[in-house]
Amino acid sequence: MTILLDLLIVLLAYIYVFATILIPVQLKKRDKITKFQARKAVHLFAGLAVLTAPLYSWPWFAVIIVSSMTLLTLLSSKKSNVKQLKELYDSIGEEAEEKVGYLQGPFHYCLSITILITFFVIVAPDQMYFPIAGILLMIISDTIASIIGKKYGKRKIKLPWLKTTRSLEGSLAFFISGFILCLIAFTFLGNYPLTQIHLTLEAALLYSLITSALATIVELVSPSTWDDLTIPIATVVIVFLLTLI
Repeated sequence: MTILLDLLIVLLAYIYVFATILIPVQLKKRDKITKFQARKAVHLFAGLAVLTAPLYSWPWFAVIIVSSMTLLTLLSSKKSNVKQLKELYDSIGEEAEEKVGYLQGPFHYCLSITILITFFVIVAPDQMYFPIAGILLMIISDTIASIIGKKYGKRKIKLPWLKTTRSLEGSLAFFISGFILCLIAFTFLGNYPLTQIHLTLEAALLYSLITSALATIVELVSPSTWDDLTIPIATVVIVFLLTLI
């Protein structure tokens, strides 16, 4: 029965992910939304399937799902012979991805989730709230920062190695939303890895502050096609090591 339940969750996760990809793509094809809106819709909703990771009795099902999505984004290119993969690239591809020819940002997005979920499945399957917190930062906070920065960003932050410009307003939106997301994850799911004692409110606040601050700095200095990889991995690794200490 547990395997059947796992397979049902896998099926629902795949249905959800493909729906969150196909709907924005179709809306973009019909010119109902812009490419920016389609990309952000996929970015915001598809990765939420990671919330199913703690539900599996055999946690490697979560790794299988994210690995397959990583492969799909890698194969989505402007030269793909598969119509659906080419349409996906045409619908959400950024100008910065023209040189590489595939969905570099979404690929890094999926790759970071794959790396984090696989690592915690192997090392600490009962501490899945760590990768979930980092992934939520990438999924939700990065999306909020992009939208706020694009619409309200007036104080520009220009770094010479970035091909895109950040804004103070966007970075503040990232930090505030990230702090709230981490606080929720650490307060309701957090245990110390070595003792399994539930985190105190003070510890949850401290870890949330550290995680969101680190993630904001990483997001600020990372190119737009790389921040989906750097934000969750860097912040999760650092805060996990802090809890061990």
